[in-house]
Amino acid sequence: MTKSDVSPPTIDAPASKSAITRRAFLGAVAATAGGAALAACSAGSGAPSTSIPPSIAATTASLPAASAALDVRMITPPKLDTAYLGEHILCYRPLRKGKPNLSVETIGDTVVAHNYGHGGSGWTLGPGSAKYVIDLVEASPAGAKVKKDSPITIVGAGVIGLFTAYELVQRGYTNITVKAAAFKELTSHNAGGLLAPVSMDNDPEFQKIIDKIGIDAYKFYAEIANGTQPDFKTGAKVIPAYFKDREHSGLEPYVGNVMQPAKDVVLDFGNGTTRKMVSYDDGIFMDTAVLMKSLHDYLEPKMPFVQEKITDLNSLGSPLVFDCSGLGAAKLNDDTEVVSVQGHLVMLRDQTPADLQHMILVYFKEGTTEAGQHVKRSFYMFPKHLPGTGVNDVGVVGGTFVEGGTPLTPNYQEFDTMIAAARNFYGM
Repeated sequence: MTKSDVSPPTIDAPASKSAITRRAFLGAVAATAGGAALAACSAGSGAPSTSIPPSIAATTASLPAASAALDVRMITPPKLDTAYLGEHILCYRPLRKGKPNLSVETIGDTVVAHNYGHGGSGWTLGPGSAKYVIDLVEASPAGAKVKKDSPITIVGAGVIGLFTAYELVQRGYTNITVKAAAFKELTSHNAGGLLAPVSMDNDPEFQKIIDKIGIDAYKFYAEIANGTQPDFKTGAKVIPAYFKDREHSGLEPYVGNVMQPAKDVVLDFGNGTTRKMVSYDDGIFMDTAVLMKSLHDYLEPKMPFVQEKITDLNSLGSPLVFDCSGLGAAKLNDDTEVVSVQGHLVMLRDQTPADLQHMILVYFKEGTTEAGQHVKRSFYMFPKHLPGTGVNDVGVVGGTFVEGGTPLTPNYQEFDTMIAAARNFYGM
């Protein structure tokens, strides 16, 4: 992660006036994959201004007003003055157009299991996705011949790679190696942490599989939150998740399976501003940096972690390889469907943690960045905490989905727009 001394300038060009739909927002379709490296992240400094594009201001203002008949919940907004804004972070999500690659093939003498392209849903799908792909391996003729002590290589050390390693251990595989170009400060460390399928582009038929995978992942995190998961005791908790409506939450397939129905509520920010929203009171927040550390602590005594950039899946000397390479899959597999989706987020500091024990996600209209790239804007707030920071340095504000965004096009002005939209949402 690198830091920039460039303060993001104010953006005052209006965003696109096109109406947003759930599929349009969640399906991030990019024109180019760009040159982003696997799990590349960077951070920049600079205080955002309060300018906000008219389209976002209009969208925020149009959120339904309060109704006295609904459950009114008092919410103390986070402190968003410049002094309370911490690290500015850029991350790059690995989206695969059409659907993530969850498949098994044989390349020469090597069984290759692909598990990449989850966009902004890596954490939402991680545990379930690992189970699904390993099930595919064990059900395949070639994969069924792999013995429990055969050498297995996992390429990639983000959330997908680590959960794949964890699931293999649970199934009794004993000779596992994790190889990756980097292990620290990955996109998986910086991800916001709401369990909900976002920034994906799934074929309708494949969506049924994605929903099942997500439900399996919810069960895993719920065990952590409830203290019944045997290997992980921290890093996930059940807290309310607020959305503008049920459709845009992406969580309706979970209702009746692992979640209760959403409730119509009014959020009262105590400053004269109220917002009518829906609440999934059994939403799950994943403290991603904490969970990444927990996964490493569990796995590292059981297998070697080798820092190496892999360029050929068939030359690793393992009969079974799991390709969890994220953005790296674009070059590794010559997969032109893999694209980079840039995200902007700002860590908060000197907050009152008790005030932030909930999650908010609201989608705005689409627009164009200063680099001329298509951006799908949203506002979210989660109670994320980075290990090693102060006890009151809690909260993260995001977020953007810039199709084709790379480190060469940082689009710093989106930090301004994002914070301005957050302030406007809270009525500041």
